[in-house]
Amino acid sequence: MNKTAIKNFAVWARNKLIADITYKAGLLGISEKEIKSPLPQSTDNIQFFDIGTKDPYSIFGTEIDQRGKLVETIEQKAKQSDYKTAYKAVVEEVAYTWFNRLIAVRFMEVNDYLPSRIRVLSSEMQDKNEPDLVTTPFDSDLDFSADEKNHIIQMKNDNKLDELFRMLFIKQCNALNAILPELFEKTSDYTELLLNIAFTDKDGVVYNLVHDIDEDDFKEAVEIIGWLYQYYNDERRNEVINIYKGTVKKEDIPAATQLFTTDWVVRYMVDNSLGRYWIERNPQSKLRDKLEFFVTPKDGNIAYVNEKVNPNDLTFFDPCMGSGHVLVYAFDVLMEIYRESGYSDKDAALCILQFNLYGLDIDSRAYQLAYFAVMMKARSYNRRALTAGVFNNISTIDESNELNEFYCKGITTNKEQNEIGEYLISAFKDAKEIGSLLTIEPKNYKSFYQYLFNLKGNDQIDIVSSIWIKNILPIIKKLTKQAYISVAFMVTS
Repeated sequence: MNKTAIKNFAVWARNKLIADITYKAGLLGISEKEIKSPLPQSTDNIQFFDIGTKDPYSIFGTEIDQRGKLVETIEQKAKQSDYKTAYKAVVEEVAYTWFNRLIAVRFMEVNDYLPSRIRVLSSEMQDKNEPDLVTTPFDSDLDFSADEKNHIIQMKNDNKLDELFRMLFIKQCNALNAILPELFEKTSDYTELLLNIAFTDKDGVVYNLVHDIDEDDFKEAVEIIGWLYQYYNDERRNEVINIYKGTVKKEDIPAATQLFTTDWVVRYMVDNSLGRYWIERNPQSKLRDKLEFFVTPKDGNIAYVNEKVNPNDLTFFDPCMGSGHVLVYAFDVLMEIYRESGYSDKDAALCILQFNLYGLDIDSRAYQLAYFAVMMKARSYNRRALTAGVFNNISTIDESNELNEFYCKGITTNKEQNEIGEYLISAFKDAKEIGSLLTIEPKNYKSFYQYLFNLKGNDQIDIVSSIWIKNILPIIKKLTKQAYISVAFMVTS
């Protein structure tokens, strides 16, 4: 694995994405200094912005709504800090969102994990720069409306291939929501509006991602995701440490503390915790011969424990999982354990997701990549792992600061469930400052989560509006999942 090339790309890509997003926001009258109003000739259907050229920049229809949401988000964040800080935070958020998705799509296309098996960022043919999805969009499994099909044909005829590529990339990301929902959230908001990528630009992120990092590095191991994440954050981490030199703001804790654990350290920790636990309870196990960093006592005798343990009973928890390096290796060790117990790789992969691996992190960026890495590891053992609908036990630690107990009153006629919702909102105030050290009371979170998952709308609960379903429900679901993970680990440990 060429870590120098990986580091050079990741550090450069962060700055490039931020610069491109900043430029796109500027076209919309939004800069680090201020938010400008549309020009007077704007209407409800079209808005114009002065960009210092003869013709103003214009946006239409949905783009107007997306810009409005961008303005609203910045102004809301500014209430908690100041305008400049809020603006930078939103730009950074959009940059890492697209970075995560770009490297995830790249990993999937190189390993042939995309559902349609058609490359999105590159081509199967050497020396062909046009992505295969741009060449043959209708051969993919993407669902196009009649208007979209006509638009695609028109863009091809007009040779607007970069515009077509951007549309298809967003379309593919939204389609991947069906199999990787916690990474590929649907992007119909300002995140999509600010995306500014092109495959023809040799100075662009897509071209450099495809050409600067060897494909074999993406095939070698899913750990490349973690290295990309650490290197992406290098400059920001150094900036935070140099600025504060002591007390770090809550929002900067991930940048200041996130480090990718080297492979041998990960193997040593897992071999002598999870691996040792299994070996001590299974005298006939051959696992010790497969663990490179397993430490045998000086006398060569292992103190065996007279306790029967099934693979499903093992709980491996990383409370500060970062991008999932420890969890990914633990997955491989657990696979050997399941094999010893007579499981097929396909069945074992799903069991590991459901029963064995638990992880939390305060950094939503790291969480997305840890989730992706673990799911890709499962996919490497079971090609149907992404469509099996298996509940995973990996989550970010979100806060409830924007909510109060009122949001959970009356969401169900069950008094216990109402109380769980109210408790979660209270318990997770300022949770990102405390992280996984937060103590959560045991409650029936799994049942509550299932109820929330099945919640559809007003036909079920009179008090729940469409706004509640869209904006509040996702937060409550996240709080419930992270509570379940915390309590499940405490109970099983």
